[in-house]
Amino acid sequence: MSSGTDQLDPVASLQRQCDASPFIRFAAIRVLSVDMKAQTARFAMPFRPEFERGQGTGQFHGGPIASLIDTAGCMALIAVAGRGAGTVDFRTDYLRPAAGELQAQARVRRAGRTMGVVDVDVTDAAGRLLATGRGTFFLEATA
Repeated sequence: MSSGTDQLDPVASLQRQCDASPFIRFAAIRVLSVDMKAQTARFAMPFRPEFERGQGTGQFHGGPIASLIDTAGCMALIAVAGRGAGTVDFRTDYLRPAAGELQAQARVRRAGRTMGVVDVDVTDAAGRLLATGRGTFFLEATA
């Protein structure tokens, strides 16, 4: 995050980066908070009919949950490292069916010179842990 305004409002800066992606805009992923000291960021994703596992279930298909984990991990690393990043690898563990709005808490475990690792927990509105994930991301070279 390069400008003084971005440093004053990291949530707005990160949301602009999210909104630059047509997929993330379609998923309506919102940045809820960024804590630079703790190296964490929180995100929310609403339920959409296109995300339904099976018609009439009201439950998320695993793909959108995995996409939330990937997006939250990558964007949290971008916020912490202050430069672009992209996914190298990530995994998702599904713990229980998911419905309603989801929240993702991303914690940067390491932001190195060329790579970063981020852990992500996905919860429902009641705070129940629904899925966990870990991503490895490359970091763009510094100028």
